Amino acid sequence: MTQSTHPVHAPAGTSSSGKESRRALVSSFLGSTVEYYDFLLYGSAAGLVFPYLFFPETMDPAVGTALSFVILLAGYVARPVGGVLFGHFGDRFGRKNILFITLMMMGLVSVTIGLMPTFDTIGMAAPILLVLLRVIQGLAVGGEWAGATLMAAEHVGEKNRGIAASVAVSGGPAGAVLATLILGLFAGLPRDEFLIWGWRVPFLLSAVLVIIGLYMRYRVTESPEFLKAQAENSAPTGAPILRVLREYPKETVLGILGIAGPLFMQALMGIFMVPHVVSTGAMTQQQALMMLTASNFLHIFTIPFFAWLSDRFGRRPVMLAGAVISVTLVFPMFSLFNSGSFWLIALGFMVGNPIIQASMYGPVGAFLAEKFDTNARYTGVSLTYQVGSVLGAGTAPLMAQWLIALDNGGGTNNIACYFIFLIAIAAVCVFLSKETRKRV
Repeated sequence: MTQSTHPVHAPAGTSSSGKESRRALVSSFLGSTVEYYDFLLYGSAAGLVFPYLFFPETMDPAVGTALSFVILLAGYVARPVGGVLFGHFGDRFGRKNILFITLMMMGLVSVTIGLMPTFDTIGMAAPILLVLLRVIQGLAVGGEWAGATLMAAEHVGEKNRGIAASVAVSGGPAGAVLATLILGLFAGLPRDEFLIWGWRVPFLLSAVLVIIGLYMRYRVTESPEFLKAQAENSAPTGAPILRVLREYPKETVLGILGIAGPLFMQALMGIFMVPHVVSTGAMTQQQALMMLTASNFLHIFTIPFFAWLSDRFGRRPVMLAGAVISVTLVFPMFSLFNSGSFWLIALGFMVGNPIIQASMYGPVGAFLAEKFDTNARYTGVSLTYQVGSVLGAGTAPLMAQWLIALDNGGGTNNIACYFIFLIAIAAVCVFLSKETRKRV
């Protein structure tokens, strides 16, 4: 691993100075924003662009969309592998260097996608290359989420750990804002121009964002909690993944199932709802992307709000209240999407991520981080979050497409029932988890 040029020393306590804490928060937020811009840009393009460019023209568009979602799922399947791989080195050698590597990987993949030849040029090599690039993206994101969240949470005191972790978590919707906003702007081009070159520009712009993110990550110092553990010579002798599975099996299972429901809603809103709304004729492609952009913008602020509540009242009470909110609002949300009214559909976007998803998701960073000790935390958080992502977010667009098809296109009630099922499981797992708000 490369070594930082900054001096490394063990801190006296487990939190940084105010200046270093702020730098860590900004670095985690910007790094996550760039990382998720790259990852979610693919999701936005999966239903709008790739079915027409990377598969045969004779293929049914619905089949092409399904195959694009399968490739999307491949990235999610790779995320737990990346989480374990990068988590191992993050628990051994520190958070900072790993985050530098994951961000570099994401940037290179996005630029490559932006330069890719289509099916008409290289035939079946096009979708195969897309699968390979998506898997590399998944590996990188697998190491990103936990690392960025821990860098933020471990630089502050325990009283503010929830909101600190949520700052990194908010980088996800911030990246989604950039992805949908920039893609939406280019979606206003004539369709032929958009499919020929317009969709590529957002992927190529990733290079600029990555340079900014890498600079910020270069300047941040290593996690004080990790340095303290190193100074105390408390590093485990075995592989961190084995320690997690041996010492934290209950925490791992409860963490995985506790977050699958909120992550399902996140992917449903970010990947499935835009093409679904466009197919009804109530919104144009560009309008739907702009509504999703506005939704994600609000999401940036509601995630820290619910995390702040968890710092005051506990992780469990806030997440259980979020489960009640989710179950109560999911059917009204789909009624708005099915209304055929532009403004009611727009309101549906504002209910989905900013309220339903954020109410359980806001405290997740601290909820997972506090389940594991420092020397197994990167691996433990990566494993729980990324497996939960596969079960929740990774399968969401395919499940939604299948559930819709059960009623000949009118099955949003089926999606709502499935979401309630996931939330019920999540609520049970949160209830069975220990309250960790005051854990030092």
